[in-house]
This record gives sequence, structure tokens and C-alpha cells, in this order.
Amino acid sequence: MGPTLEDVLAAQKTLAGVARVTAMEGSRHLSRLVGAPVHLKCENLQRTGSFKVRGAYTRIAGLTVAERARGVVAASAGNHAQGVALAAGLLGVPATVFMPVGAPLPKIAATRDYGAEVRMAGQVVDESLAAAKEHAERTGAVLIHPFDHRDVVAGQGTIGLEILEQCPEVRTIVLGMGGGGLAAGVAVAVKSLRPDVRIVGVQAEGAAAYPASLAAGEPVALAEMSTMADGIQVGRPGEVPFRIVAEHVDEVCTVSEDALSAGLLLCLERAKLVVEPSGASPVAALLSDPEAFSGGPVVAVLSGGNVDPLLLERTLRHGMAAAGRYLSLRLRLPDRPGALAALLTELSVAGANVLAVNHVRTDPRLGVSEVEVELQLETQGRRHRAELNEALRTAGYQVLG
Repeated sequence: MGPTLEDVLAAQKTLAGVARVTAMEGSRHLSRLVGAPVHLKCENLQRTGSFKVRGAYTRIAGLTVAERARGVVAASAGNHAQGVALAAGLLGVPATVFMPVGAPLPKIAATRDYGAEVRMAGQVVDESLAAAKEHAERTGAVLIHPFDHRDVVAGQGTIGLEILEQCPEVRTIVLGMGGGGLAAGVAVAVKSLRPDVRIVGVQAEGAAAYPASLAAGEPVALAEMSTMADGIQVGRPGEVPFRIVAEHVDEVCTVSEDALSAGLLLCLERAKLVVEPSGASPVAALLSDPEAFSGGPVVAVLSGGNVDPLLLERTLRHGMAAAGRYLSLRLRLPDRPGALAALLTELSVAGANVLAVNHVRTDPRLGVSEVEVELQLETQGRRHRAELNEALRTAGYQVLG
């Protein structure tokens, strides 16, 4: 049985002084794009860096004295792990967290710093969860599921109450979906008080379990998953949130990896907010189909900011490429002194930033008096890329690709 509005209101009281009432920031850029006011609900600035502490604390706070004495156990690649670790520490409950072997080192370190015992198990979260369940059966520790429990869903639903308080005129709420706990909790809170508000869930194309599950009328597991958005990389919807999502979430859409990268880049450049790919998924949805969200005001929930620095670097490069901010060129030049300097001057005048140059002189395809230059350029966008190509051709350069 899922939570009610009363459960969400009770969770809000439980979380008072524990979870932050996170800021809501307007986005002029997204507002112009959508044609309606767009606000960002900054759960990336929540304690532990994501919304997960809300559900974890609500669940653990509801345990009996005997259950607390046995400790808690969880499985997660990062956000839920940190939420459980902090919540358990605040409540004086021993916590063990199983994490996959490939989990980012900063997330492992943060989970330990919050006081949990971390054990590595499996290559993916599902395998870590199996280890956590075995630990619970063997030791009597209480399993704190990341999304499939009514108390967890109720805790996440407190975000919905805050949105209604901070933006009473809201017409559409957009949020990322993995197992569905966040979407279900927000839907319970918002639809109970404002049934006219549209709720849109966003999944990564490579890990979209909900569309097929909703079509089938029951949770259906994906055979495989692949996405940079590990925070919403869940192969099967939870039983508890699925029923709520099916009844109360108006729409579930999917976004590409390019869109996720572009959303993360936009949050960083325009909003000055660090978010992880899953946290950027609502922004990715707005960028992918802005007209679909013109019935504003719109609130996009940035669910987390726990991004591994190495992943952030790769994602930013990917996002810049997807936005047309990089240009790779091969050109033929006469093999004479000053030819390369003249080319670089031409590019400088055209406003391109040269990132890398590879000067090829020994390729058998080249003539005796030719050299080939491979360039990596940073540009101002797709229009600038086209202008650069045209400027080079006008100047007489042979652009090969």
C-alpha cells in the first residue's frame, strides 16, 4: 500500500531540522526557450548532495527500538548510500552499505565519512542489492530500499509540498525517474492538493523501464541498460511507486545521452549549478522538446549533484560536442614555411580557439609539396562552425572533413 498525503505531511514534520528546504531558482534561459517561467528546484544542494536523505531518514526514523538495535543495510552506487549513512548516523543506528565495485571513489569516501560501513559487492547495483538482502536475512538488519517502501516514498514527497509552497502558481513539475520513488512521492503530495498540476517523469533512453511497464500494466524488467545517468539507471520499477506513477504521473518521456550532456552543461554554464546527469534529466527534457512544456510555470527538480569529477569532465566534453561547440577539421596545405602560421591566423581572426594541432607530413596520400593538418577547435556553436568552414574555403583552403 502506498503512502497518503497524511504520510507525506508526517514525513515533513519528521524531517524538520534534518533535510533542508532547498532553494528554487528561476532560469531566464530556459524560460525564454520554453516560453513560460521555468524554476529549478535545487535538490543538488540538499544534505548529502541529493534528495535521497529525505526518504532514508523518514524510513529509519520509523523503525522500532528493536529494529534500530539490529542496524540497517542498503545497496547503492552513491546517492542512496550517502542518504542512508547520514540518516543512520543522525539517529544512532549502525549502517552497512553495499556498493558495486565500479562505484565512484568520491561517493564511496563520502558514504564512509557519514559513518556507514561500506562493503563492495557486484558489478552493478542489482548485484549489490542481492548482497544487501542476504546480509539482512543473515544478521536481522533492516533493509532500507532506495525506492520501494511507503515511508521512503513519503519522505521524497516532501519535495512536492515545498514546490507548492515556493511556487504556488506551478502548472508543470518535471523530474527524473529511476525506480519511481521521487515521482511517486511528489505525485501523492501534489495531486492531493493540486490535481490540476501536470507531472512529467523523465527517463534516460538507455534505462527506461517505465514506458514498457506502464504499457504492460505491471513492472517489467529491462534486459540491459546503458546510460551515464547512474542515478536513474534502474532496471525494474518498484511495486509501491509503480502503482502511484501509473495513476498520478501524467506523462513519462525519455531523453538521449546527448540531451543529458547538454542539460548538465546548461546547468553549469547558465545556472552555475553542479548537477549529475540524472539530476539534469528534467533540463534535458526541456531542451529536447521545449514546446511540450509551454504551459508554465514549470518546476524542474534537480535531484542530485554527486557527480564524479572524471565523469563530469567526460560529460562536459560530450555536452559541448553535442551543442556544436567543437569542430574537427583536416586540411591540405602547401609544404612551405609560414603556411601553418597563416592558417592559425585565419582561424584566430574567425574567432576559433585551437585546442590541438597534428601536423602530418609522411602520409603516402600526400603530394611531394603537401602537408595535412588535423585541427581540434572550440567554437561558439553550430552557426559559428558553419561560418568557420565557409571562411576557410573562401580563403582558398582545401577542407577534407
